[in-house]
Amino acid sequence: MCSADTVGRVHAQMEVKGLRKGLVGVYSRLKRNKALRGIGGLMVAVLDGHETHSSYRRHCCGCLQRTICTERGERTQYYHRCVVLMLAGERLRLLLDLEPQRLGENEVATALRLLKRVFEAYPRAFEVLLADALYAEAPFLNFVLSHHKHVVVVLKDERRDLYQDALALFKLEGAVEGRYRNRRCLWWDVAELTSWPQVAVALRVVRSQETYRVRRQATKEVEEQSTEWMWATTLPPTVASTELVVRLGHARWDIENYGFNELVNGWHADHLYKHDPGAIEAFYLVVFLAYNLFHAFLTLNVKPQRRQGTTEALWARLITAELFQEAVFCPP
Repeated sequence: MCSADTVGRVHAQMEVKGLRKGLVGVYSRLKRNKALRGIGGLMVAVLDGHETHSSYRRHCCGCLQRTICTERGERTQYYHRCVVLMLAGERLRLLLDLEPQRLGENEVATALRLLKRVFEAYPRAFEVLLADALYAEAPFLNFVLSHHKHVVVVLKDERRDLYQDALALFKLEGAVEGRYRNRRCLWWDVAELTSWPQVAVALRVVRSQETYRVRRQATKEVEEQSTEWMWATTLPPTVASTELVVRLGHARWDIENYGFNELVNGWHADHLYKHDPGAIEAFYLVVFLAYNLFHAFLTLNVKPQRRQGTTEALWARLITAELFQEAVFCPP
């Protein structure tokens, strides 16, 4: 194995444009082989921000800054943050691209710059874009709509006219009972709302009250909890039912559960080999390639019966062992 310094030096010299072409190539091959399946018949992508690392001492020209109150007083913390786009599906998830956030801009501006490149490289990869409440801005929604894509965003701001009008209409309409996984749900669905005139189309608001049971680890007691979600979407009822909108709204967490968490815990993506913006971007794109290839192989080439009862870490070790075996017995 090469040293950490070598890994950092190599990634600092890589061309990110070529790495992105590699990601497009993996997607295109899977698309041609009909290996990509959406959610409820719709191809879905998830957009979210991710902080790669932070430091109080080391910094570079690409670092963002913030002031943190500590026991020693206020300190300046340097960090790197990017916006990531993941293609979500029922069988397979692909990390498509990322865009580093620049000093002085917010996450939405970074996301718009990322989407401009993604819409050119993946024009037909997805039909619906999922995002959290941070992206509930009219310029962002109109930009996605201008590229003929639908949006599902979390609706949290109670000051919005759309939020207040939807709540008033919910009181006039009865709730519909439903289920999401093991949760009992009450659903409200109101369409054709024009309370947000800055958005180019009328919006639809879906509300879900969910009740479920959890067992406390300390006391072993079972408690009943309830949560409430609201989403604003451009999907008409003829395209997506209330149940499907709820599924899509919860699928936004796939980028956290199957993306960022696995990249950090399974792929050690939070390790900083070289504090350089180009090296960090190239390293993450290489990790995206490895992530996509590994999961494509595991999902499409290993039978479900063989995967049952085994962990992904085991398959990663088996692949690593074969690579080392080839390197030892088949020298160049």
